[in-house]
Amino acid sequence: MKIIALLGNPNSGKTSIFNLLTGANQQVGNWPGVTVERKSGFYKKDKSICIQDLPGLYSLSPYSLDERVARDFLSKTPPDVLINIVDATNLERSLYLTLQLMEFGTPMVLALNMSDLLEVQGKNIDFEKLAYSLGIPVVHTSAIKNKGLDEVVKKALKATSVQTLDYDHRLEGALSEIAKITGFTNRFDQIKAFESDEISLAELSTHQKSEIEEVVSITEKIMADDREAIIVNERYDLIGHIIRLCVTKNDNGKVNLTDRIDQVVTHKWLGLPFFVFIMWLVYFISIQTVGTAATDWLNDVLFGQWLPHWAEQGMQALAVVPWLQDLVINGVLAGIGAILGFVPQIFVLFLLLGILEDSGYMARVAFVMDRLFRRFGLSGKSFIPMLIASGCGVPGIMATRTIEQERDRKITIMVTTFMPCSAKLPIIALVSGAFFRHASWVAPSAYFLGMGMIILSGIILRKTRLFSGDTSAFIMELPSYHLPYALTVFKYAFERALSFVKRAGTIIFAMNVIIWFSSNYNWTFTHVDPSQSILADVGKIIAIFFAPLGFGEWRATVATLTGLIAKETIVGTMGVLFAHDASGGQQLWTAVQGAYTPLAAYSLLVFNLLCAPCVAAISTIYKEMGDVRWTIRAVGFQTLVAYSMSFIIYQIGSIFLLRQFQILSGLAILVLLLGLYFIFKKGKGVSYELS
Repeated sequence: MKIIALLGNPNSGKTSIFNLLTGANQQVGNWPGVTVERKSGFYKKDKSICIQDLPGLYSLSPYSLDERVARDFLSKTPPDVLINIVDATNLERSLYLTLQLMEFGTPMVLALNMSDLLEVQGKNIDFEKLAYSLGIPVVHTSAIKNKGLDEVVKKALKATSVQTLDYDHRLEGALSEIAKITGFTNRFDQIKAFESDEISLAELSTHQKSEIEEVVSITEKIMADDREAIIVNERYDLIGHIIRLCVTKNDNGKVNLTDRIDQVVTHKWLGLPFFVFIMWLVYFISIQTVGTAATDWLNDVLFGQWLPHWAEQGMQALAVVPWLQDLVINGVLAGIGAILGFVPQIFVLFLLLGILEDSGYMARVAFVMDRLFRRFGLSGKSFIPMLIASGCGVPGIMATRTIEQERDRKITIMVTTFMPCSAKLPIIALVSGAFFRHASWVAPSAYFLGMGMIILSGIILRKTRLFSGDTSAFIMELPSYHLPYALTVFKYAFERALSFVKRAGTIIFAMNVIIWFSSNYNWTFTHVDPSQSILADVGKIIAIFFAPLGFGEWRATVATLTGLIAKETIVGTMGVLFAHDASGGQQLWTAVQGAYTPLAAYSLLVFNLLCAPCVAAISTIYKEMGDVRWTIRAVGFQTLVAYSMSFIIYQIGSIFLLRQFQILSGLAILVLLLGLYFIFKKGKGVSYELS
């Protein structure tokens, strides 16, 4: 079996090409971190060819986990051939990784992707000169137009070797000497040994390391520079020569469209307000306008009238026993219907987010947020996982592998799930629709509350002994703007909605059956009123802890606990528990309006947005942290933040809205002051300001 590895910079189209070649369905994003581990698939036209998709990276220096994944694969299990996918519009930046890959000596082909966009930038690349300069085949490809992909595979299978890179003769002498000392035949190993790379030197003896130090010291004196800078300069000198030979520019002196738009959306003062407005508009359209009409029809007509009526008629005709009829109508249909009714809103939300992502705007958001995050001791790189987590917390947590510093990575893991994912959208829509129908700020406030808690939590955590220190640098390519591709955006939204539906038909279905049984039977398995059931007894005990938050009622408590399995089950559980009082969306709204005040409902929303994520996300936290204690710390911190925020909002809100001041109100003020103290107190080794 032939093994072909795909490597390239983030946003070079690598994952899109992998999907087209293998028929796989990996997530494609317009920012780094979407592919964070090695994926494999078989070439559609020849199953004897295995294609490996490695994380997008800018170099093979293993500063982050995704870079380590790629480097370990290349050094320990080298493929038969490499396909280096290069963004033709950023050739100079992309060729740095190309040279590092060539140093491995593995046969390689260069796939010059996005060449169709060169004309817009006023550039032209001579492919033949580029191939001659590098000594490897170069193929023009376009992932969007599905061009050149089969040709690049054919040339990859024919590729046999890579030419030796022509570095400065003084460096060549040093590398040859290191090869004699270490026995390394691979150019990459020789160069990494020259740089004193810990991974490359791990198996060498102390004597060999000492001899290498002597060679490097002499070379540094000759070239008047340090070891790492020498290698980097040599690479960029060669890249500069190649660019001068192969690339011509037709610069007309005009500012292109991308630069004109960026003057507004990345502006120092206008960028953040513009982002706030865009996100308000996204949630307003998806939750309260376009998505609402279809959701109302599904809730009130399909699941509220038609399906229950048809199910009842059919089961009566078949003489189905009453308890099974009740299970189907008030358990399955009520619970599943309460969740699936929100699919249109989810689809519209991710359709709009897909447009923002595919157009290139969301990459600018990361740039804008870096300014804000850096002032509070966080890296802009932390915002990339948070953007991904708006779809699902699991890939968002995994995307933290792109963060080099371990403490920054752990902070990001601990706060990433504060962002409202698609599973939390039903509870946002339920509270917004039932209690704040005409308040357009409620749904977007969930998004900005999550982001605000990320910033505040980051400030507090960075002042602790575990997380103090300098913030890691953030470098990110800003892709050129383009009109979103309709198929890409629709597929992105469809996959999110389909994933939501699948969860409703599996985990949530099973949970609804359990909820129905435990809410209709007591401990002696006698059918009783829900308020006397097993679930009510358990819920009433636990509800004591939620009473200070305003929703110390057993049904809300039970729904919150089921959210630990999957956040979608919160609304599904509500649908089952209120099934006897409601038969559709509007009826469910009326039922919950009678059970909770608007302030208590918003407190319920806040707690479920910020508290410990679902089981899948918690298991991913454990996988990424690699330690049970750190996982407990993360989940405990998230739950503490959620409880504190809900407590403050409900108790202080009661002072202003209900004109009530109690002992708990005073305690909430103390909690707020304590939080402000941790935010504004001076921390050791923290390089940020609060001006």
